[in-house]
Formats: sequence, structure tokens, C-alpha cells
Amino acid sequence: MRYSHILGTGAYAPKRVLTNQDLEKIVATSDQWITERTGIKERRIAAEGEVTSDMAVAAARQALAMAGTRPEDLDMIIVGTISADMPLPSCAVIVQAKLGAKRAFAFDLSAACAGSLYAMSIADQFIRSGKAERVLVIGAELLSRLVDWTDRNTCILFGDASGALVMGPSPEAGRGLLSTHLHSDGTAAGILTIPGGGSQHPQSEEVLAKKMHKIAMNGREIYKFAVRVLPEVILEALNANGLTADDIDHIVSHQANARIVESVLERLNIPLEKCWLNLPRYGNTSSASLPISLDEANRAGRLKQGDLIAMMAIGSGMAWGGALMRW
Repeated sequence: MRYSHILGTGAYAPKRVLTNQDLEKIVATSDQWITERTGIKERRIAAEGEVTSDMAVAAARQALAMAGTRPEDLDMIIVGTISADMPLPSCAVIVQAKLGAKRAFAFDLSAACAGSLYAMSIADQFIRSGKAERVLVIGAELLSRLVDWTDRNTCILFGDASGALVMGPSPEAGRGLLSTHLHSDGTAAGILTIPGGGSQHPQSEEVLAKKMHKIAMNGREIYKFAVRVLPEVILEALNANGLTADDIDHIVSHQANARIVESVLERLNIPLEKCWLNLPRYGNTSSASLPISLDEANRAGRLKQGDLIAMMAIGSGMAWGGALMRW
């Protein structure tokens, strides 16, 4: 059986740092309040004129260099994002042009914070079937322009960043992405939305006045949903491969809230030390979170050949998934 494998990783975060102390000057909040409830200490904010595709390209170049892959050798590019440069065309085709990846077909994927995991699953299918040899998967989000900076419940959470993976056939049998498991529940769509700007509420003076073009969320319901379904999907992946939680060497997770990650791992009886945590430095970077974590763990030498990595992510939709990879 042909497996897909991660050949290179990359990440990018803007230079500007917005700390909790900085937020104290913007909204009615405090460093203690944010830290206790989320685990976040700071987040990155894109520079004026910087757009999502710029961040995506920066992470992609790192991943391509590590993989020893030229842009013109790519077969496809998938960008997981909800904050593309513009509604039309896709962020992915702009990335394709900026990289000079002339052979690649490119498209965006909208699964919010689960976008990168969904994109990896699609790339895996193309590689397994032999339809693609080199796939660039990117998670890139510029969320600072989608939050309401007067809403302390949302503006404290999100940051701007990008992460990238180059995927291709595994160099040896049994090594690579073992399986992916994706789920959605549209009945919970209302707990995390950007209600304005689409066909239901087209852009108008009313939409802007009511800030319907900004992120709206019910944090309590998201927490309850996440701590229920994420342990289930990790167990689903383990069962599908005849493995147990004790076999997991590393957890690489989308990081929206430290309390969610802690609760999920506690329910699985997995030590927190097995999870690469960077939420305090970046905040919730949505689809960028998982590939950034993979890149940092990879470059730190944390991931050893043969290690079993469990990945999980959940985002608006609600959309979530899990995966197992033999590094």
C-alpha cells in the first residue's frame, strides 16, 4: 500500500506582537483573566498591507526548501483559510502565482480551524491513488481583520500566522499518514460564525453597523462540543489502526484554548507533555495552528523516525477530525 508522508514543514508569524497587557489598553480585560481562561499570553498581528497569501507563501517557501522541492514540481496546492485576500479568486491561486508553481492546480478549503487537517486528508487521497506526487498544504489566517476589537470575548483569542506542509509518497512501507477521520455537524453551525457578507446577509450598511462581518461565537458551547468529540475521534483513529492511547508518542493539535487541550488529553489519559503547546505565543491561529505546531516540533528535533503522532482539530461548522501518522 502506498502511504503519503510529510516531506517538509514551514511556518510564518508576523513580527508585531500584541500582548495581553496591550489588550488591557483596548478592551476591559486583564492578563490574569485571559491567561486563566485561555492560556494565551500574546498573539501576532499582520503588518499594514500584508495579506493572507503573503503569509502563506512565506511558510510554503520554508516547507519547500526542507522537502527539496521546487515550486514548479508541485502537482497541487490546497490552502485552508477563512480569511483569504478576497472572496474571489481563491487564496490558493494567488499563492500559486507568487510561488511560480505553474503545473499545480490550486483551491481553497473552508473548514475553519480544521482546514489543514481536512486539506491533509485530501492530499493523502491524491498521493495514495498516484494522482499526485507533490502536494503543498497550507493553513493561513489573517484573523485580526475579522475580529471585533471591542468584543473582549473574541478579540483576545485570535492571531495571524501560517503553516505549510509538503506531502508526497512515503519512502518506506508503513511509514506516513496511517488514516484520517473527518466529521461535521451542521446543527451546531450557529455557535461560531461570521454571519454577514454572504448571500444570507449581503454586505450593507446594516451589516457593517451591527458588525455582522466580524467573528461571533459562543465559547461555552464550543468548549462542551470540543471536549466531547475530540477524544472520540482520536479513539476512532486508534481503533482503526489496532492501536491504543499508550502507543501515541506525540499529540499535535489545533490550539484554540489550553483548557480544551488539557481536558481532551485528560479524558484520553495522555500526559500533557506529549503535546507541543505554542498557544501562549500565538493565540488561536485557526487553520495555521496545526501545521505551525508540526513545524516547530519537527525543527526542534522532537519528532523521531518511527514515532506515532496523533493529530486533532476542530473548527466552525462544526467540523473536526483526527489522524495518525508514523513519522
